[in-house]
Formats: sequence, structure tokens, C-alpha cells
Amino acid sequence: MFRTALRNLLAHKTRLMMTALAVLLGTAFVSGTLVFSDSVGSAFRDRMSKSLGDVAVSVTAGGARPGTDAEAEAARPLDDRVVDSIRALPGVAAVRPSVGGAAVIADKGNNPAGSEWGSTGANYVPGANGKDSRYPIVKGRGPAAEGEIVLDAKTAGKTGAKVGGTVRLAVDGPVMTKKLVGIAETDDPRVSAGGSLALFDTATAQKLFGKPGEFSELVVSATPGTDQQKLTADVRRVLPRSFEAQSGKQLAAAESEMIDEQTSSIRKTLLVFAGISLFVGVFIIANTFTMLIAQRSREIALLRAVGATRRQVVRSVLIEAGLLGLTASVVGFVLGLGVATGLRSVLNATGASLPDGPLVVTPTAVLSALGVGVVVTVLAAWLPSRKAARIAPVEALAAVDQAPAPRGLVLRNSLGAALTGLGVATMLYVTTFKNSSGMQYAMAGSALTLAGVIVLAPLLSRPFVHLFGRLAIRLSAVSGKLARQNALRNPRRTAATASALMIGLTLITGLTVAAVSADRGMAKLGPQDLTADYKVSSSSYQGLSPEIARTLAGQPGVDAAVALRTTGFRTDDHPSLALATDVAAIAKVADVRMVSGSLSDVRGTSAVAVSETFAKDRGLKAGAALPMSFYDGKKAAPRVVAVYRDNDVLGSVLTAPALLNPHMDKVRDDQVLLKAAPARAKDLPAKIKETLGGNPLIKVQSQDDLRRADAGSIDDILYLMYGLLGMAVVIAVIGVVNTLAMSVFERTREIGMLRAIGLDRREVKRMVRLESVMIAMFGAVLGVGVGVFLAWSGGHLLRSSFPQYAMVVPWGRIGVFLLLALAVGVLAAVWPARRAAKLDTLEAIGAQ
Repeated sequence: MFRTALRNLLAHKTRLMMTALAVLLGTAFVSGTLVFSDSVGSAFRDRMSKSLGDVAVSVTAGGARPGTDAEAEAARPLDDRVVDSIRALPGVAAVRPSVGGAAVIADKGNNPAGSEWGSTGANYVPGANGKDSRYPIVKGRGPAAEGEIVLDAKTAGKTGAKVGGTVRLAVDGPVMTKKLVGIAETDDPRVSAGGSLALFDTATAQKLFGKPGEFSELVVSATPGTDQQKLTADVRRVLPRSFEAQSGKQLAAAESEMIDEQTSSIRKTLLVFAGISLFVGVFIIANTFTMLIAQRSREIALLRAVGATRRQVVRSVLIEAGLLGLTASVVGFVLGLGVATGLRSVLNATGASLPDGPLVVTPTAVLSALGVGVVVTVLAAWLPSRKAARIAPVEALAAVDQAPAPRGLVLRNSLGAALTGLGVATMLYVTTFKNSSGMQYAMAGSALTLAGVIVLAPLLSRPFVHLFGRLAIRLSAVSGKLARQNALRNPRRTAATASALMIGLTLITGLTVAAVSADRGMAKLGPQDLTADYKVSSSSYQGLSPEIARTLAGQPGVDAAVALRTTGFRTDDHPSLALATDVAAIAKVADVRMVSGSLSDVRGTSAVAVSETFAKDRGLKAGAALPMSFYDGKKAAPRVVAVYRDNDVLGSVLTAPALLNPHMDKVRDDQVLLKAAPARAKDLPAKIKETLGGNPLIKVQSQDDLRRADAGSIDDILYLMYGLLGMAVVIAVIGVVNTLAMSVFERTREIGMLRAIGLDRREVKRMVRLESVMIAMFGAVLGVGVGVFLAWSGGHLLRSSFPQYAMVVPWGRIGVFLLLALAVGVLAAVWPARRAAKLDTLEAIGAQ
């Protein structure tokens, strides 16, 4: 039977080519995902191991929690006294005091030279030899004075600066110009992933990123033979309780765990889409083997007649499927290596900032990809193999293609109706939820609905084909009628082919409706609370110096410049954020609506205003005290003097700066909201940039910019989803081509007879094309309908956290989807139609 399976595989290799292509693409997606995630994780670990190579112990300021005994020690900084106490311990080779933060370097166009999350600034710590081993200098020397800076090679290239030239940068305030004295190498993953590195002498770094004489981390290296765990314990004994000490191994383990979590989330997301692609491929595989078995019924009957058992017939079909799956999976795995390389480039283009590194091919990735391809192919061929085993020797000798048993369709329709009804009922139940707690029900309901519609597809195909067939008959009476009869001849085959396309369009439509609805909701959200013309913020997300707001407030054309800064606190053991601003001016840049009290009473350190929801949740009223425990260990209990309507600009708690400033390590503004003077709004952004000296740190966004930024992030995600689901759609298109091509082969004699009685080549092509379009449009209409329903019912889960969300059906995009499905139907029929038209009439009539 193995030789029989191998012979069948080689004899029908042309017919199986499209099926192999579907398996190949699905396996390529799986293998590419596994290799990509392993490669990215390895690249991150490689960079991390190099940067942590000489770290025996890491000491950081952990901070004291409010109300603990360490509160009195919270003000104790990491300074030279701590360095000296650690350096005196036995086994300590050196202590490297580090200071770090965000430093935005200006490129040639005054834009950030590195990614927003990777603009790194640090101190250069020369050792006994005058060099810092962590940052080897490849050109020039290290920084030694306040006006000097060292850059990494990529950043230096972007700025166009040479050693001896100048570099423009900003940390949290005005632009600074420093002399470039050297270029360094670094193993920092943030830099290798697209960020930038700026190095300063220690005193300058402390001034820029912290406080004079203080460090953010102490890196302890050990002498050879020192036990790392014992050294860590010794360091902890000499440290105040507000500091944290981790061994190099602990730090590496924590970093490795974080890397695993990040790569695991990417891997799971991509594998979901790979699974969708393979699921779509199941329909193609099952369709192909069903048609092949129908075409080989005489051959199977002869095998049964000469003694082959049913089990041997099943085994023969499954071996054939296994060999097909294995061959396609091997080729797919090789193609997956290219997919892994492409994924890195695509994600980096969207701002993922993944580090460079070699492809890592693990045995697990190889075996998983090959195993998945073979298992999926064999499982998809199982039902057709069972059908083959039921062929009776005598009955099959005269059979060519038998219609499905009526009982089978009745059972299928009953099961489909039950699954669909249960799925729809579950999704209707989901609409009663007011929060995301119904997510599990939504996922189950969506799966049941989709599964039910797939099972019901043969029944649903009949009315659609009849309706579309009328349009086809108007286009071409003979070809249209024949196309309709062909589509109705085997509704299971039509449904299976259309279902592959339906799955992809269901997901695409559902995602599109949800994304467009969210986009419209965010468009409503923006103008609702924000009345400022412009928002000024930092591209490094590290905050702005208060000097920025003061500079902007005095510029012509600026009616108001209101700075907002926040800090965290706990109340009733719940974390919250408090916002401090110029309370007298906030109404100029935000739509503030009061419930009780007046914002004019919010002043000094003894009064706050709270949002309506915050007040209700905590039972606060005017005059009540709000207990606030700040993260520097200090407490306050200001009175609530006003309550305002929920406001996205103001947040939950509004205070005067005098209350929050003492609890901030360094006073910074999160953003500055600008209100332009009458008729001056248009020219304001350019004047802001000019006033701030082309500061690369500064982002100036209008309300339209903010809306577009929000919409842009949604669109970026949506287009990425389109790309990932595109693989499933491509496989579905292959399925249409494969089904039509094999159907043409199956109907060779029939087509020959039609040609003999006068049907010309053009009408034969038109018949095949119309059948293809019927199948594609059936799948598209079904997919769009199910997708819209799932988006409508599932969208209710967003209402509590996003009240502005309301379902919007983007008819324009849906129209595009239907037109693309129409194009798919036409293009998928090109090769099968040409093949049908080229059949020799006499040879076709004589075909068996």
C-alpha cells in the first residue's frame, strides 16, 4: 500500500501541486514565526550578556514604601559614601557608578536621531587605564568636561558630525550644543535596535539626569574566584534598606524572563495567524482528496476486489497525504527562513526596534513546523480516506461521481443549525455585558458561530447560487446556466471552497469594523475635553523642563501656555495619579464642567478637586479629606473643595503644583497645552520650533494631529493584521484555483460533449469564470455578513471603558472587499478556464 500511495502521489503530482502550495505557505508561516521569535530572543540575550558580562552585583535605589520603617531612609541617595562602603568589601574588584536617562540627539533635519524609546544618555567612567570598558572608544577620546560628548557610530553618522565638530541635543529643556570628542561602540540592545547613545562625564550626566553627587545604579565587579551570591549578601548588609541589590545572575535571569515574555507574546500572536492559514488549508486539502478519490473510484474498487481491506485503503490515502505534507513542509520550512528575515524588517519599519542578529534554527522549530504540516495534511485527508474505504468493489466499478447521501446533508444541516444557533445566542448574551468580563464568552460565541456557518454552508449556497445564477444567465444564457448547474452539482465542494475565503473575510471585516468604529470614537473623544490649539510634549517621554512652558507663555500669538505634570500616590491602598497645573488658566485649554465647588479654591497644599467618578467610588464630598501616600514616603491629607465632570485632560485628581512638586525627584512637565491668540493659530507651530531653537525633543501637535496619531496607530495595527491575514486569503485563492482545475479534469468528457454540440471556446471559458465568481462571491458575502455581526455583538464589551465607541459600518471598505472577491473569482479562473477551452473535443469525449 505504501508503493500504491507513492505511485498515486507521483501520478497526480500536477493536481496536487496547488494543495502542496497551500500546505507550503501555512508551514512557512509557522516555521518563520518560530525561527523569528527564537532569533530575536537570541539577539536580545546576546546583547544583554555582553552588557552584563562584568556585572557581579547591581545596586539601585529601590525607594521606601509609604508607612514602612524605611521611610526615614528614603532620602538617602546612592552617592560616594555608598560607593566607598561597597568598594571596601572583600572580593570587590571595582564599583562602577552609573547615571542614565534620555538624551535626544538632533539629526541633520533637527529630528531625533534615534527611536523614541531608545534615546539613551549615560556617564563615561574611565578606569585606571583612562578607558571605560563598557563603551570602547573607536575614534577620539572619552568626555572629560561639561561641554563634551561621545556618540555611537550610527548616531554620529545621522548627525553628520565629525570628531571635533558640534552636536545638538536636548534632555528635558532647551537645546544644548556640545563638542564631539569621540565615537564609541556599545552592546546596549536599545542602541542596536535603532536607538542612540550619548556619553558625558559623570558630573555632567548627574546634572542632566539626576542630582549632583547621586547615581542611579552601582555596578559591582568581582575579583576572580569570588562567590557571586556571597558577595551580593555582603553588599546587602552594608546597604540601607531602601536600596536593592541583585546578583549578576539574578539580573540576567530577570532580563531573560522579560525577553521571553516579549518574544512569547509576539510568537503567540503570529502563531494565531499561522493557525488560521493552516485551518483554511484544511478545506483545500479535504476538497482535493475528496475529488481525487471520486476520480479514482474504479481504481479503489479494483484494489478492494483483489483483496485490499478498508483499513489498507484508508492507510494508503493517509500515507499519500503524509508524503504530500512532508514534502510541502520541508520546502515550506526553507521558505520560512525568508519569512523570518522579512518579519524583522517589517516590524522594524513599524517602530519595533528589534536588534540585528543571525537566524537561530532550533530542532524544536524544525520538528514543530514539519510536524504541523504533516499532521494538518493527514487530519484533513482522514474523512476523504474514510469515504474511500466505504467504496464497494461492485458498486464502484460503474461509478464516476456520486452525490452526497441525503441523510448526510440532513445530519450536517441539523448540526450546523445547532452550532450557529448556539453561537448567535452566545453573542447576543455578550451584548448584555457592560465590561470586558465577557471576553471569554465572545471568543467562544465567535468560534461557534463561524463553525456553524461553515457546516451550514452547503445549505446556504443553494439560494445564493440560484440568485447569482440569474444574473449570470442574463450575462450569458448558456454559460450562465451551465455555471449555476456546476456550482449546484456538489454543494459540499462549493461550500468547502467558499468557506476558505469566508474565514479570511470574516476576520478582515470584523477587524475593519472594530477599528473604524474605534477610530470614530477617538475622533469624538479628542474635542470633547481638549480646547487647546496645540499640545507640546517630549519625543523621549521623559517630560519637559518647566522652562519650556515659561518660554512659550511669553511668545507673541500665545494666549495661554498651561503646563501639566503628574505624580503617583496611593489612597485606600489603591494607586492613583494626581495632576498639577495652573488651576486659574486650565479652563482656557480644557472644557471643564463643575459638579460642585469651584476650581478657584484649589490652591496651595491644602486643597484638591476630584472627578465625579473618583468622588463616587470613594464616597468623597466637599470638605472631606483625601489621604494621599506618595511614593517618596511622605503623606498629605488635603481637603476636597470641588468636584468636576469626568475629564480626560484633568484625570481623577487636580491639584496646585505646590502640593506635588516636593514629591517629584525632578520637577518636569508631562505636556504644555497652548491656546493661540485669535487668528494666530496657523503660524504658531513654526514659531514654537523657532523659539525653541529647532529642539529635537519637542513635538508640537494640533488637535487634528492628535486625532491622526490615534487613527494612525489603529490603522497601523489594522494594516499589519491585513498583512497577516493576507496569507489565509492567498491560500483560499489557491483553493478556488485548485477546485476549478480539478473540476475541469473531472468534467473532461462533459466539456467535450458540450464542445461537440456547439459550445465554443469563449463560452467554455465564460462558464468556468462564472462558476469561479459564484464561489468567490458566496464566500465573500457570507464572510462580510458574519464579520459585521461578530463586530457588532463583540463591540459591546468596549462600551464601559470607551463610552464614545459606537459601531460604524465602513460601507466603502466593505465594497472594496467585495470587489476584490470578484477580482479573485475572475483571476482564479484564468488557468482552469484556459485549460478547459484547450481540451481537444474528440479526446475529451473519449476520456474515462
